[in-house]
This record gives sequence, C-alpha cells and structure tokens, in this order.
Amino acid sequence: MPHIPVLLNEVIEGLTVKPGGLYIDATVGAGGHAEAILEASSPDGCLLGIDADEEAVRLASEKLARFGDRVVIVRANFSDLAFVARREGFIEVDGILFDLGFASFQIENPERGFSLYADGPLDMRYDRSKGFSAYHLVNRLKEKELAEIIRRYGEEPKAHRIARAIVRARPIRTTLELARVVEQVTGPGRGRLHPATRTFLALRIAVNDELGALRAALPQAVELLAPGGRLAVISFHSLEDRIVKEFFRRESRDCICPPEVPVCCCGHKATIRVITPKPIRPSPEEVEANPRSRSARLRIAEKITQKGGG
Repeated sequence: MPHIPVLLNEVIEGLTVKPGGLYIDATVGAGGHAEAILEASSPDGCLLGIDADEEAVRLASEKLARFGDRVVIVRANFSDLAFVARREGFIEVDGILFDLGFASFQIENPERGFSLYADGPLDMRYDRSKGFSAYHLVNRLKEKELAEIIRRYGEEPKAHRIARAIVRARPIRTTLELARVVEQVTGPGRGRLHPATRTFLALRIAVNDELGALRAALPQAVELLAPGGRLAVISFHSLEDRIVKEFFRRESRDCICPPEVPVCCCGHKATIRVITPKPIRPSPEEVEANPRSRSARLRIAEKITQKGGG
C-alpha cells in the first residue's frame, strides 16, 4: 500500500504554509506531508526533512527530487532537531511538523519487525545502525523490567502475565513467535486490534525511546520557530498526545508555579499560544479511505510575537 499522509489538508492549513517560507518536517517518512508543504510554499519555499530511518530518507529523497535545492533531507533523530536545523541553515523557520505515526513501508516489510501478521526478526528500530533491538528486550530483560515496559508504554492490563509468559518461552526470535506467546495469555481478542498490539507498541516505543525523543524535541522546535511560526504535531496514542498537550499548556502560560504558591516565583514566560484547544481528528471520510488515520490527533501552536504576550 502507498503511504497516505494523515490530516494533510489540516496540516497545510494549520501551518499556514506560504510562498517563500522555511519549513521543517521532523519526521519526513515517505515525503507525503513534505511534498504538500513544498507545493504550497512555491515558488521559493524551502524544507528540511529529517528522519532516523534510512529507508525513509531514500524514499523521501526520490519523491522530492523534483524540488531541487528547495529541499534538504537528513538522516537524524529529531531529538537532535536544533543541531541539525542550525547546521543546515534552518533558523527562524515558519513551520515545523512532527508526524509521530510510522509509515506503510515500515509496517509492511517483515524484516523491520513491526508487523503482527508477517514473520520477521524482532528488530523494531527506526535506525538499525544504533541501539538495542526488540530481540534484546524480549530475551534479555528481567521479567519485572519487561512487565513495566509493557504496562507503561502499552497500557496493557495483562502486562505482568505477558512478561511471565515471554520469559518462560525464551528464546523468542521472530515477530509471529512473540505474537503467539502474547495471544496465549490474552486470548484471540475482539474487534479490530490484534491482541498483541499493545505489547508490540510498548516494545517499539522502548526500543526507539520515542517519548524521550519527543520531550527533547518539542522545546527545540519552539526555539527554532520565528515569531508567528507554527508547530504542528500528529500523535497516534494517548502517551504521545499527553506529552504534547502538557507541553503546549505549560508553554502557553506565563506562570507554572503550583496553585498553592501565592506569588509567582518561577519566572516562566509564555512562548506559544495554542491554536487547537482540542485536537483535530480525521473526518469519517478520511478514516474510511485510510483506516490507519483513525487514532490520529493533530495539535497546533503558534510562537508568540513578544515573549510573555500574544
């Protein structure tokens, strides 16, 4: 299946893309959002695309080649956003996008280890040149540590039972082996979700330190924006969305002292204003056309013109 960019029109509108603007797609993926941003910013808008996945960098480079020197594609983790942006000359930018979903080419290639339905090695790394794979977590962690990952990141109520079953079944080498072990604990499941979905999600988040990278990247993004520039974040599960929501709430306030403190002593000044008090969700028509969009949430904020004011 081709990768279909989620909430595409809403992203372009939310970023207020304009001709000649400077933009960063911090999760360029297969290049769908980036292509639309470059088209909307014609004739001379420029875009920096960043992705930790080598395959994503290749696909995006091919897709966006027609834009010539208007686009720069870099392989990096968005936790290093500020360093990469400054190195490439993208400072005081007009818009930054994070699409925290993963692409069709990642799901559908069994060798990547993301799929619940095709057998492949337990990898799950976006950048396969770094870090520990899911195989390491599944086969090396203590039962208590594994259960905590599955509970915290997957919000799986049967985390401890699943972890115990995994430890007893070791070594587990492939995705389908792991899925079967989890299914033996949870049962076949009901509805559209595979019973091992939460466990796979938890392992993927842990392997790639996704939540830590997001926490590190959001302040860097605000720092890189020009006054009036927009930050858009598409999240796909509650843990990501909670981080974005809390960051937006905190950075849109002049004081973040606890309520019981009578006089402000934090010295914090607002840096953004929230454009979307509630997240934008895909329309029923989009969900029907692209079922993977169903859990998407888009939040948008704008860097304030004057520090401490709107």
